[in-house]
Amino acid sequence: MNKCSRMKEAFESAKIHPLISCVIAASALDCAKKIANKEADAVSLDGGNLYQATKEHKLKPVVGETYDQEVGTFYYAVAVVRKSDDSITINNLKMLKSCHTGYGRTAGWNVPIGYLINTGKMSVMGCNIPQAVSEFFTQSCIPGAQHINFPSSLCQLCIGDEKSENKCVENASEGYFSDNGAFRCLAEQAGDIAFVKHSTVSENTDGNNPTSWAKDLHSNDYQLLCRDGSRAEVTDWKGCHIARVPAHAVVVRQDTDGMAVFNALDTAQKKFGITSTGFKMFDSASYNSKDLLFKDSTKKFMLIKNQTYQAWLGTEYLQSLNGLNCYRMPTTLRWCTQSRGELLKCGDMAEAFNSKNLTPPIQCVSGDNPNDCMEKIKNKDIDAVTLDAGQIYTAGKLYGLVPAAAESYTGDNDGYYAVAVVKKSSHNAFTINQLKGKKSCHTGLSRTAGWNIPIGILIERGEIKFNKCNIVKAVSEFFSASCVPGANQPGDPSSLCELCIGDAKGKSKCVFSAEERYSGYTGAFRCLAEVGDVAFVKHTTVFANTDGKNQEPWAMNLKSSDYQLLCLNGARAEVNQFKECNLAKVPSHAVMVDPSTSTTVVFGLLDKAQDFFGYNSNPNDFKMFNSSAYGGSDLLFKDSTVRIISVGEKTTYEDWLGKNYLEAIKRIECSGAMIPSGMSSLCLLILMLHSFFM
Repeated sequence: MNKCSRMKEAFESAKIHPLISCVIAASALDCAKKIANKEADAVSLDGGNLYQATKEHKLKPVVGETYDQEVGTFYYAVAVVRKSDDSITINNLKMLKSCHTGYGRTAGWNVPIGYLINTGKMSVMGCNIPQAVSEFFTQSCIPGAQHINFPSSLCQLCIGDEKSENKCVENASEGYFSDNGAFRCLAEQAGDIAFVKHSTVSENTDGNNPTSWAKDLHSNDYQLLCRDGSRAEVTDWKGCHIARVPAHAVVVRQDTDGMAVFNALDTAQKKFGITSTGFKMFDSASYNSKDLLFKDSTKKFMLIKNQTYQAWLGTEYLQSLNGLNCYRMPTTLRWCTQSRGELLKCGDMAEAFNSKNLTPPIQCVSGDNPNDCMEKIKNKDIDAVTLDAGQIYTAGKLYGLVPAAAESYTGDNDGYYAVAVVKKSSHNAFTINQLKGKKSCHTGLSRTAGWNIPIGILIERGEIKFNKCNIVKAVSEFFSASCVPGANQPGDPSSLCELCIGDAKGKSKCVFSAEERYSGYTGAFRCLAEVGDVAFVKHTTVFANTDGKNQEPWAMNLKSSDYQLLCLNGARAEVNQFKECNLAKVPSHAVMVDPSTSTTVVFGLLDKAQDFFGYNSNPNDFKMFNSSAYGGSDLLFKDSTVRIISVGEKTTYEDWLGKNYLEAIKRIECSGAMIPSGMSSLCLLILMLHSFFM
């Protein structure tokens, strides 16, 4: 306020218009609120506050601060490690010791922690970011994180002052505070990694800092970690950084003339800039402080031509801020179930999660089928459901849903293989070129591995021919009999449901749910074992249901060695040769939510839950990836899931499915629109050109 009063007098004396007046507020965001309410007109904000102010109050950035010539209006947040620790990359930071400039500070906290959360490297349960950081890094020094309810490990590496007092305080009394302090924490080998700004290493090495801890340090003993998993020399911060951080910028209301604001400040900086002998706009020492109104390191102002916060902040920095954007914490996470078995399993899951105080709590809601779940999520009646790739396409394109977490079947993000399984036979060993007239078993209508891929391939190869997009009729004429759960709508050919058996009472025949015992991967394989000639499933299905893995009466005596795969080149292969003999490799199943639901919250809950109830959980506990106790298979999640993984930066259905998958859909889908799976006998999605499965 004192500096602003001096600036007001300086503007008046220099006859700079418009004249200014000074309005005091409680905080930067309170200033933004006053501007929105027309109680004030302008304020200079850092990137984090600018993000919130522009999103919440519809303000716009109009004038940016410029610092040194090399960097201009930006600086770079970097991750520094010792060169000798050559095994460390940005992808394996878990369980290391970390050094930060301070809690809530941009280069030391907001950017790296936001980045780690947004990319799924760090999961956060219940929006408790300090707790998540304490579980990710073994020990840290994060000055300012000495709050009574924060984990003690966040301050464990801090050293305080010379008397070992003031430990972890957010000021210079803590020896490891700020950029220089965080680098000192690394240099003295307290920590394994330091999160600082790009100039920090050069400012404290090669004789540039005469202080005892720094005077013998050499810059070439340190390296930067890059976002792509590589490392680079500390001078290569433009190409290797976590995020480019925007300079502070002046924000105003949408109806304010940005050019008029710039003209006033531009006139002022020519009189009261860095060469001024009187009032100095970029100096705060006279007021016993720093960075008042503007940053003291500002060299000049620049006009922001594209006056949107997205353009000013940039993609990398926005991604980091999104990772910290955890305010959309739902009171419950409502899960969509599609059968009695799923409802029972979901109820046990909710109870198990609650027993470990996992948040938000699960609530189970019934849906009729995948499209009913999608509709309910879009209408905010439900929050989440797990879908396969074909359903993900529908969910994204028609209902606007986004992926929040995904299944992994090996522990990596590598999708799965769609395969055609047949019985091993010495007298009737047909190939993929001889499927006409055979009895076929499918996971479900418009399901990826069970319908989209195999039918798309057969159409592409010219074996199935159809008129006027009547694909179901063409398929019914190609196979002699089938079980295609969901192909039971009025007008659908009866042969597509001929092999189906319904539930234990013979009801619900051919329905698009687990009530049909031949539905899903396990159901389609059972269909093959009992009545069919070929089953279209995924590569793990045979292993999950043979050699004693499935103890149901129909499966307990089956052997994996009695089955083979059909290859696209006309050969057959053993079932363990799926990488060489498959129909296509496709994206794994994903948990889909409405964009208003925090994906950070969803992944954080499931990631923490699988520590208790996942692949290697206690045999007596609830099992997320086992459905045998509920009279079905692949309920809520696929039974072959090894881990729930983050979708990382694949935040849209297009990102998750990938370019090849989408191009295949767009080239071949009928009428240019995806028809909801299991709901229509009209023009169905046809997938897969050679460019996709090569």
